[in-house]
Amino acid sequence: MSIFPASMASNPDETRWIIQIKESFIQEFEEDDETPATIFNVPKILMLSDPLSYTPHQIAIGPYHYWRPELYEMEKYKLDAAKRFSKNLADGRKFQDLVDELRKLSVPRIRASYDKYLSINDDTLAWMVVMDACFLLEFLRVYAVKQGKAFARLPTRMSHMVDVSGRKSAHNVMLRDIIMLENQIPLFILRKVLEWESSSSPESAADMLLTMLSGLCKDLSPFVNVSEEDMAKVPLDSCAHLLDFLYKAMVPDMDAPCQESSRDLEGLSSGNIAYEDDGEDKDKSLGDTTNLKRLVQEIWKILSKVKSAPVRVFRVIVNLPWDVIGGLPGVKSLKRRLSPGTQGSKKSDDDDNSSKRPPLVEEISIPSVYKLVKSGVRFLPTDSGILSISFDSKTTTLNLPVINLDVNSQFVLRNMVAYESCIASGPLVFSRYTELMNGIIDSEKDTKILREKGILLNHLKNDEEVANLWNGMSKSIRLTKVPLIDKTIEDVNKYYNGRWKVKAGKFMRSYVYGSWRILTVLATILLLLLLSIQSFCSVYSCPRLFNIDNSTP
Repeated sequence: MSIFPASMASNPDETRWIIQIKESFIQEFEEDDETPATIFNVPKILMLSDPLSYTPHQIAIGPYHYWRPELYEMEKYKLDAAKRFSKNLADGRKFQDLVDELRKLSVPRIRASYDKYLSINDDTLAWMVVMDACFLLEFLRVYAVKQGKAFARLPTRMSHMVDVSGRKSAHNVMLRDIIMLENQIPLFILRKVLEWESSSSPESAADMLLTMLSGLCKDLSPFVNVSEEDMAKVPLDSCAHLLDFLYKAMVPDMDAPCQESSRDLEGLSSGNIAYEDDGEDKDKSLGDTTNLKRLVQEIWKILSKVKSAPVRVFRVIVNLPWDVIGGLPGVKSLKRRLSPGTQGSKKSDDDDNSSKRPPLVEEISIPSVYKLVKSGVRFLPTDSGILSISFDSKTTTLNLPVINLDVNSQFVLRNMVAYESCIASGPLVFSRYTELMNGIIDSEKDTKILREKGILLNHLKNDEEVANLWNGMSKSIRLTKVPLIDKTIEDVNKYYNGRWKVKAGKFMRSYVYGSWRILTVLATILLLLLLSIQSFCSVYSCPRLFNIDNSTP
C-alpha cells in the first residue's frame, strides 16, 4: 500500500517534493549542525547588476552549475585529471577508496557547506567534488612551479589553458571561474586529496596547499602590497574555500561593531534613502501664516520710506525679504516645479520603485579626485592594504593603497563584495572600500590622476574603462559604516567644504544658478505689483492719501 494519498501519487511533482522534504529532514539529523554554510547563491540585487561577473563561463566547480550543458566540454579535462591522480596514488590506494571515504565521513559536512538544498544523492556528490578537487589541484600546480617547490612538468592536456606567466586568455577565464562565489567546493576536500596523492602528513599537504593558494592570491589580488607574510598568517584550517582564502588575505579583521543607522536601514528596506525633513509638514500652516504677516509688514515699511511719488522699483525689489517670500504658501511647490532636475528626480524615484531593478544605494558623498586635487589635496600611495587608508589634514594628503587592475579585477571585486555580504554580520569593510573608490572616481580624469600618482596600476585598455569598472561597483546589499574609512571621508569633506572657493561655488549653485527661474517669476510678479501701485498712486495721489511729506530735505 502506498504511503501517499492517491491524489498525491498521481502528481509526480508533489511526490518528488515530498521525497525531497523527507530526505532533507533526515539529513538534518545526520549533518553536523555546527558547520555553517559558506558557499552561497549570489544575492539577487548583485546578480541583476551584472550576471556575467557571477556566472562561470567555462567550467563548473561544485553542484550549483554542474548541470549546465554549455559547461560539459570541460568534463573530459576533469576526467583526465582524475585518471592521472589515480595513477600517482601510492601504497596500493585506489581512487574509489577515496570517494568511499569522503562519502561515508564528509558528505554531511559537504552538504552543510552549501546554503542551497542539494537534490543529488551522496554517491554523486562525492564523485563530483573529488573530480573537481583533482582538476583544481592540477590547475593550481602552476603556482607551485612558480615557487620552484614541486610539479616541475605540467600535463600536456592542460598546457593550452595553464600559463605560468598568466598571459593566455584561457588561463584568465579559468581563474575568473574558480574564484566565483557559486563555483566553490570546501577547502578541506583539496587537503584530503593532496594527502592521498602524496601519502604525506597533513602538515605537508597543508604547506603545499598554502603555497598554491598564495600564488593564486598574488595573481588575483587587486592589492599589490599583499605580502607572503600576510598570506602565511591566514589560518588555513579556518578557510572555507578558495574565495574565502583570498578574502581573508586581503581584508583586515576589524572587530568594530556594526554602525548602520536605523535611518539608513529603513531607507534600504523601502528602496529609497530617507532625508531629514521630518518636521517640515508639522508646522507648515503656522509657518505659512507667520511668513505672510512678515511679508506684509516688510512691504509696508519699504513703501512708508518712499520719498517721491514715482516708486523706486529697484530699491523695493532689492530690499524685499526673499527668505520670507520663499516660505510663502505655494512658493515652495512653485520653486520645486521650476528648479532644474525635478523631472530627473521623479524619474529616479520611478526607477527605484520598479520591480525589475534593485533599490539604489546612496553613493558616498565625497568629491572626485579631480576636484580634490584642484582644492589642494595630495594623493599618496601606501605600502599596505585597506588599513592604510587615511587623510592627513596638516599636509592635506589622502593615503590610498596601491591597486592593480586587469581583466580579472572586476570579477574578483564583485565576488568579494558578494561573499562579504553573505558572511559578514558587522561592517562590510571591503564593500565600503569599493564605495569609497566609486565615490572619488567619476571619470577618466580621476583615473588618470590616480594612475600618475602610482595608486592605480592600469592594465586595462584605457582610463575610461577603469572609471567604468569602479562606477559599476555601486550596488551593495546594505549601507554600512566602517570607522576607519568613514573617518577618512569625514576629514576629506571637512577640508574640502571649508575652502572658500568651494563655499562660493555652492552659494552660486544654490542661490543663483539653481534659483534663477523662481527669482525671475517672483521679480516679474513684484514688478507688475509695483507698477499697479504706481498707477494707483498717480490716480489717487498717494502722498496726500498716506500723509507723506514729498518735500526735499
